[in-house]
Amino acid sequence: MDKMRALHYFIASAEEGSFAGAARRMQVSVPAIQKLVTVLEQNLGIRLFERSVQGLTLTASGHTYFEACQPLLAELAAVDETLSRSAQRASGTLVVAAHPQLAHHFLLPALPRFHLRYPDIQIDFRVINRLTDADGENADVFVLHGWPEANHFVHRPLGHTRAVIVGAPEYWAVRGVPKHPSELARHTCLLMRNPAGILIDLWEFERATEKVSITVTGWLCSNAREVVLDGVLAGEGIARFSRLTSLDHLQAGRLIPVLLDWEVKGGPPVNVLFRPNQRRTPRVRLFLDFVNELLRDIETEADGGAEAPHWHRRGYRRASSVLRRHG
Repeated sequence: MDKMRALHYFIASAEEGSFAGAARRMQVSVPAIQKLVTVLEQNLGIRLFERSVQGLTLTASGHTYFEACQPLLAELAAVDETLSRSAQRASGTLVVAAHPQLAHHFLLPALPRFHLRYPDIQIDFRVINRLTDADGENADVFVLHGWPEANHFVHRPLGHTRAVIVGAPEYWAVRGVPKHPSELARHTCLLMRNPAGILIDLWEFERATEKVSITVTGWLCSNAREVVLDGVLAGEGIARFSRLTSLDHLQAGRLIPVLLDWEVKGGPPVNVLFRPNQRRTPRVRLFLDFVNELLRDIETEADGGAEAPHWHRRGYRRASSVLRRHG
């Protein structure tokens, strides 16, 4: 039961003298009011209202409960308003560091909305590849893909981003659309090298109980996503990208996803990290809430704490090396 909502429904019902009046005030349905008030009564083990065709009348116990709850809810509302006003007045410089993909395709397009809400907060935005990069040394908040080693930070994995296999419409028209992951072996796959230097040439898929791992090849690889993206947009090959950082191209039809009945494994989680001494800083707290809000609007998977894939471990130069060592 949502206790706070039930209390608000109870107070409204008592003041209006009917569930219908409470429903109009709270802008919900009458059954919604009735249900929560009834559950509240069941949990308390007392009857709060006498119900009749004329409306509602508080019982003796209901009147006692009403007199106790009303000032508490009013005090809570006052605290909420005070904190809200404090948030609106949050000011100062917030140093944010983010991976390039998340910076350009996720955070930067949304920052004007943050500025409109909190115009007194100035953003010092840094683009980094690793948590240890010099440009991130003084950052208050980090927004990173992957599995960062962050022993000295508060670390919040926010969910795995879905990965998709994509190509330009012209590429699929010439080379054909694969129906099974095994068919990717005959396609030109443009590959990413992650910040640890590992070439991600192992693409893994899962559908129900079926699991498929494919070692893919192509003529171009890069540690810069934009280099690989430009090649894919030009029809030179296909790639595995995060859906989170490819939404614009997918929605515009410049990239066409395939094998949608398969889950593409290995999509890196989005992580927010911040220094423990920043936990109660208003501008940091507001930015963390904002990032959470952004991710709620975009499809992510909940297993944010999943372990890194085998190939992410140090010592591998290619992701596909894991097949030879563990095959």
